[in-house]
Amino acid sequence: MGRKKIAGRLKQFGKKLWSYKNYILTLVLIIVAILVAATLYHNYLNDLAEKEKQLAEKEKPEPEMFLGFPVDSFNIESGLIRSGQNLSDLLVRKGVSMSTVDFLVKQYKWVFDVRRIKTLNKYHYLTKKDSLSSLAYFIYEISPKQYVVYQFAGKPNVYCVNKPVEIVTKTATGEIKSSLSQCLEEQGLDYALTSKFESIYQWTIDFFGLQKGDKFRIIYDEEMVDGKTVGIGDIYAAEFVHNKTTYFAFLFEEGTNESYFDERGQSLKKAFLKAPLSFSRISSRFSNSRLHPVLKIRRPHHGVDYAAPSGTPVFSIGSGNIIEKAYQAGGGGNYLKIKHNSMYTTVYMHLKGFASGIRKGVQVKQGQLIGYVGATGLASGPHLDFRVFKNGIPIDPLKMESPRVDPVSKEKMPEYTALKDSLMNELKKISF
Repeated sequence: MGRKKIAGRLKQFGKKLWSYKNYILTLVLIIVAILVAATLYHNYLNDLAEKEKQLAEKEKPEPEMFLGFPVDSFNIESGLIRSGQNLSDLLVRKGVSMSTVDFLVKQYKWVFDVRRIKTLNKYHYLTKKDSLSSLAYFIYEISPKQYVVYQFAGKPNVYCVNKPVEIVTKTATGEIKSSLSQCLEEQGLDYALTSKFESIYQWTIDFFGLQKGDKFRIIYDEEMVDGKTVGIGDIYAAEFVHNKTTYFAFLFEEGTNESYFDERGQSLKKAFLKAPLSFSRISSRFSNSRLHPVLKIRRPHHGVDYAAPSGTPVFSIGSGNIIEKAYQAGGGGNYLKIKHNSMYTTVYMHLKGFASGIRKGVQVKQGQLIGYVGATGLASGPHLDFRVFKNGIPIDPLKMESPRVDPVSKEKMPEYTALKDSLMNELKKISF
């Protein structure tokens, strides 16, 4: 065979081979394209299904919950604790045996002491939706912020739950017409705010001597559960204008404790409280010649009478040592005498009774409960006759000057000044 003929055939074979390779390559590309398209379509279908699932879940309503339990799963019966009711009464009526009640009370006393159950607090039965309506859970609301659960579904158990508390910073302002408590109450503010506010100024302002036109501004935290106020947190800053004098208070951490200081960094705390009791009125003042309400004769009254309901708590105005605890039939009735230092002594008279542990020789702290308002001895009605002696001489308690405790330290003064200035600016934004 000639060279030309061989070369021609080789050329034809090469063309056929090239055509075959193109065919295979094209086929492979088509197969790959089909596989890619199939994969993409499969992924598209999966994505579509997932989106539809998510959409369905979003559209599905959340189950209604009651104190952490789905409402649809239980029958719920609620009530208020009545006077004299105890845990046994509440559980036995729902079929719980006394042995089980005793076990839960003793075994889980560290979780909740049933002696803390209070009249008018809420309780709830959660019973199963079956023919027996057997008790699954019993819930007692300890406070608006906490409840205890007694579990009977499965293994008996007892545990406490703290409700989520939202802290909201708020402001309050007002002008006194009669009393601080009434002013805050008229604004629908929590009663606890009055107590906390007064405690800040208890060394500085005599709240029995407030005048019409006195005014205040406060920045404080409010504790909320389920949109309802359940407590008062910290008061960060306060301004009180009393008898045309302005008193500031700013919360600041000095050392390991938080306390209140004025605009100059001086502590609001003093050696003595302004008064030995709360929420009362002055019925008689210090005088060298007073008409005695019982004897109807004029004689010195070297003290201040605080009229208050019988049983009102009485507190020591300062730390000291009880040097007398006695009864004076024709005069002070049940009384206490406390020596605070080498200069000051205080006397508390006409007490209904004494606090636990109060006796001669005992050391008491400032603000410690020492007794209760009464009408023992020579008294026309329940009141506290409060007296102060300076170096053995009676002085007017309402005019007593009390030394301050330590101010903000020099090291912390720059930090305090920055905080005080910031809070002062916030107070100024609150209109009286």
